Amino acid sequence: MQLKIDPVWKNQLKYSLEDENFKGLVSFLENEYSKRTVYPDQQDIFKAFNLCPLQKVKVVILGQDPYHGPNQAHGLSFSVKDGVPSPPSLANILKEIKTDVGKPIPISGNLTRWEEQGVFLLNATLTVRAQEPGSHQKKGWEEFTDHVIQTISQERKDVIFLLWGGFAQKKAPLIDEKKHLILKAPHPSPLSSYRGFFGCRHFSKTNEYLRTKDIAPIEW
Repeated sequence: MQLKIDPVWKNQLKYSLEDENFKGLVSFLENEYSKRTVYPDQQDIFKAFNLCPLQKVKVVILGQDPYHGPNQAHGLSFSVKDGVPSPPSLANILKEIKTDVGKPIPISGNLTRWEEQGVFLLNATLTVRAQEPGSHQKKGWEEFTDHVIQTISQERKDVIFLLWGGFAQKKAPLIDEKKHLILKAPHPSPLSSYRGFFGCRHFSKTNEYLRTKDIAPIEW
């Protein structure tokens, strides 16, 4: 199984990539992809890393699992491929952006344009079986992505971490708050979005912070 990852990321994550637990994860994935329908496609597993090298990271948005429906997941948390309707959480993210910064809701929920500007869209688990949410949790991905978060915290500065919901907020201890900004809100899911995600203004707050550091803001 060929896991293509940006060379800078590969060097920084060498310890994890060569760990026995990760090798076990790769063996598990080889078996899963050969026998089941798994999302995203193999070539998209590390898409977030390849579109946004470590040295470009300005913002981290942490999700939990890839989408488990057909043609949705493509390696970026919350994002979907062109031509695919926005799932409820993504639709609520786009609504908040419209309210917060006045940007019209786009036709496409493909967030590649964010990644290319330095918004690192990371899922804690990078793969999932079709129609089985959480099916690849506790197989080794979480240890790897925790290391990713720690690496960003250690190697970069002035990064904004957007932690939405309880799961993402549990990752806060991995982040050095003296070097970075953490913004927390309820998850954008319809089950929780009205408890404080709507009105959190994380998108304008992110850009305000970036401007104070003389870093180009994000075109949401």
